Amino acid sequence: MPSEIILIAAVTVDGFIARHSNEITTWTKDLPLFKKQTMGFPVIMGSNTHKTLINELKGREVIVTHRDDNPKSILESISSKKCFIAGGGKTYSRFYPFLTDLYITPHPYVFGSGISLFSDKINESQLIFKKLVEVSKKSGMLQYQYKIQKP
Repeated sequence: MPSEIILIAAVTVDGFIARHSNEITTWTKDLPLFKKQTMGFPVIMGSNTHKTLINELKGREVIVTHRDDNPKSILESISSKKCFIAGGGKTYSRFYPFLTDLYITPHPYVFGSGISLFSDKINESQLIFKKLVEVSKKSGMLQYQYKIQKP
């Protein structure tokens, strides 16, 4: 199992990752950073998220999960020291107990409704700030990186 299991997400300032489950997400401005950070590492995503990709994620093993798949078994099959969980809301929720880090990039949008970062109930966790990464100076966008403090 990887020692680093990182949730990586673009979110609106009101906490949504998409307007609906079939949305082709064209509003994200952090794709170059996503590519740089995930290159060479496995990227886990749900089947709905996988269907919305415009381009394949070259240089990364993409692991598509389904609702009946066991997150622990999937993680135990990975030999890499690091992997990324890249959505959607149900997948983030299912893998939450195993996460070590969160990489969150708030975008300057308010959807008002849609798919939340976590679609299902998760346990409360304390986050420890690691660092900020500049995404776009012009739009003032930053990626927030946190370590999850386990109880």
